[in-house]
Amino acid sequence: SISLAMANVYSMDGIVAFLLLLICTCAYMKRIPRLKAYFLSEKRGFFGVFYKSAVIGVRLHWVVSLTCIAMGVYILLLK
Repeated sequence: SISLAMANVYSMDGIVAFLLLLICTCAYMKRIPRLKAYFLSEKRGFFGVFYKSAVIGVRLHWVVSLTCIAMGVYILLLK
């Protein structure tokens, strides 16, 4: 039987924090030409996730920043 502690391996706040870190990191890498050439040249496949995250981070920078602030407040004060 599965114990109660192992039933919830991944939490929603952990997944959101991971996605926000991925989006912010890829948007930062898009601003640096050498890193952009290495990591963001593929637009399809597995490495296309990095390109798409960078596009989300650049186009929706104000939404991403507000979500980062809200997630930081949640993790520091409410969790």
